Amino acid sequence: MAGNKYEGILLGMGNPLLDISAVVDEAFLAKYDVKPGNAILAEEKHLPMYDELASKSNVEYIAGGATQNSIRVAQWMLQIPGATSYIGCIGKDKFGEEMKKNAQAAGVNAHYYEDENAPTGTCAVCVVGGERSLIANLSAANCYKSEHLKKPENWALVEKAKYIYIAGFFLTVSPDSILLVAEHAAATNKVFIMNLSAPFICEFFRDAQEKALPYVDYIFGNETEARTFAKVRGWETENVEEIALKISQLPKASGTHKRVTVITQGCDPVVVADDGKVKTYPVILLPKEKLVDTNGAGDAFVGGFLSQLVQEKSIDECVRAACYAANVIIQRSGCTYPEKPDFN
Repeated sequence: MAGNKYEGILLGMGNPLLDISAVVDEAFLAKYDVKPGNAILAEEKHLPMYDELASKSNVEYIAGGATQNSIRVAQWMLQIPGATSYIGCIGKDKFGEEMKKNAQAAGVNAHYYEDENAPTGTCAVCVVGGERSLIANLSAANCYKSEHLKKPENWALVEKAKYIYIAGFFLTVSPDSILLVAEHAAATNKVFIMNLSAPFICEFFRDAQEKALPYVDYIFGNETEARTFAKVRGWETENVEEIALKISQLPKASGTHKRVTVITQGCDPVVVADDGKVKTYPVILLPKEKLVDTNGAGDAFVGGFLSQLVQEKSIDECVRAACYAANVIIQRSGCTYPEKPDFN
């Protein structure tokens, strides 16, 4: 497989966050009014949580942010230097430097916009019984501006990429950047990929999501997000297969690619709606004692999927790689992985 053919083939844009991860108890979640398994943006009441997590003896700092996780996993699965690129905003600080080092070590070509005034964004990862709850304090990640994207050295990453992935979380930050890239993808027959990302995105950022959706060729999400997506649109169904099909049939801006919807359901089968048909795929089951935490599982799933998609493999192969990557990540703390994948 020639390296040059894959150079910069996959680009991600999103919110780079440093995960501050620790095992906590139910009382900790209750204290900060956090629901198990949810992903939310930090409010005033959550801010003391970051210091409290940092003071725990089991705390870990792991480079995160949903899109960045997916891109790192895709890069790891591909094992082709320079196949992936990433754009997002960090602060000029210790955490920002950490992030740059981490991206470089992962082999991802990161072009960060560095904000002078805001600190690098962080995400509190509270792990209870292996299940993660995420509270993101975007800080600098929230300061991304489309002016950075339009600079020739950054737009060159967009030009070079054939596949572009943006998690729904970026809709809260720079919807205009998303549309610039989405319109470019539609005009040049590239593949544009997004994620529902969290129930709050489907509920409170529906307008921005609605504007981007016609451009989306592949959409990912989990069962809770899919059901929320359906609920806000008044679809009278909780059936994930039905919802996946309806999402895949929503209008598209360009007819080049049909939309494929991929919905994960934890340990239940993955649902794929493609070309008017629904197919389900069992996941690799893991004994409970091997589960470390679910942080990054969905991101890794996407990363595994994309690693095969950019090689033009079948959907079956893409899902197989997705399930493999997610299975590796849930047996480790955060979105981390061994040196080499064992996938063939």
